[in-house]
Amino acid sequence: MKKCPLYMFLLLFLFSPACKSTIKPEVLYGKWKYIKVENPRTTPPDSVSSSELAIQAPYIQFSQNSDVVIMWGGKVLSHGKFRTEGQNIIIKEALPNGKIRIFPFWVSKLTDKDLVFETSGKEGSRVTAVRE
Repeated sequence: MKKCPLYMFLLLFLFSPACKSTIKPEVLYGKWKYIKVENPRTTPPDSVSSSELAIQAPYIQFSQNSDVVIMWGGKVLSHGKFRTEGQNIIIKEALPNGKIRIFPFWVSKLTDKDLVFETSGKEGSRVTAVRE
């Protein structure tokens, strides 16, 4: 009978890492400078050099009004609205032709200073960013 609580504790411990909470939008607010961009699923795997990142100065910025802007080389690469869903940031991108594209960024790490997110698919990228 005494072993039952121990088993229950072990079960809770083993399954608790799988239950991550939803990302809160306010944790994302601000400007995140890209420090590493990888393409791990391409053949061969590829990445953007640190010198290229220094020249292009890419970043993603999340605003309190749910706006998101992705900059690369001083130009807007993408802009639109964002929301969070589980461990994903859902981007609703406004395209130049007036159309809308919706895509997720899966967040694998988020702290006060660090953000790591990935796009899906064969050509997917993994971005490591730091808060400015």
